[in-house]
Amino acid sequence: MTHLRSFAAPVGRVRALFVALLCLTTPAAAFAQSTHLLIVVGLAGDPEHGELFKKWGTTLASTATGKLGVPKDHVILLTDQQATRDAVVKAFGTLAAAAAEDDTVAIVLFGHGTYANKTAKFNLVGPDMTAEDFAPLLAKLKSKRVVFVNTASASAPFVEALSAPGRVIVTATRTGGEMYATLFGGPFVEAFSLEAADADRDGKVSILEAFEYAKKSVAASYQREGLLPTEHSLLDDNGDKEGSLEPSLEAKDGRNAAVLSLGSMRQQALPADEKLRALYLERQALERRIDSLKLLKSGMDPEKYASELEKLATELALKTRQIREAEGKSK
Repeated sequence: MTHLRSFAAPVGRVRALFVALLCLTTPAAAFAQSTHLLIVVGLAGDPEHGELFKKWGTTLASTATGKLGVPKDHVILLTDQQATRDAVVKAFGTLAAAAAEDDTVAIVLFGHGTYANKTAKFNLVGPDMTAEDFAPLLAKLKSKRVVFVNTASASAPFVEALSAPGRVIVTATRTGGEMYATLFGGPFVEAFSLEAADADRDGKVSILEAFEYAKKSVAASYQREGLLPTEHSLLDDNGDKEGSLEPSLEAKDGRNAAVLSLGSMRQQALPADEKLRALYLERQALERRIDSLKLLKSGMDPEKYASELEKLATELALKTRQIREAEGKSK
């Protein structure tokens, strides 16, 4: 009974804190996450697919910097002859230096993948990159909010190689043997600019929502053509090295992906007053820390999680009060 009581206490506290946080955060006060985005458009099997993959990559970059409010200097786009192994390694170095632990870092690959001798590769100009090649690059990132999306064929082995706590791994296929060109990348990109993909209507298309939208779009495309699907997307976000075909808030995978997004479709302008602007930025930083803590919940002691959440929630409440008082004085 002692163990049950000690566990129930933090659970009750966490539930109460979440209610308090919901009261403090509304859609109108959605914050712009600090997002860093690396887009790599690799080689394609033919010119037609090459143009399509490039279109997906450039569209994602323009959507991020336009509709989602990601700063242009936070987006790296590698296409054509720029998409080399050396360039990818250099880009990861930039991400490692620029992105803080509470920032969101997203890496999205478009192109062709291969699988042979139990090794999956993403095809680039010059030497290709295996899933294992990306592992040490990801390990250098300070961020606890990492999204890695491989929309290429034969991408499934990237889940097992790159899965880790604090990471969301998405692949277009469920096995290395699914080696036909994939459709997944197109609707995945499209989702981030569509209100229809924002299932919970919070102004942000989460990685889970984008995944669900793309999965349904791909299935509908194969159905319209009367073809058997040759791709089945996976999502892993609990670090167990196993992707799920049906991730959700109730499944083993999906809860962390539901928290992360590239940005908000409802951009909130910061106030012109310098002191008030600083308070807004401080509140945004606290909100990012709370989101990061939620991602680490599954691997934390319940008491420690509840304690840290309580501390951050209190700081957020005080910061919100400061903002309201400052706004009242400025009227």
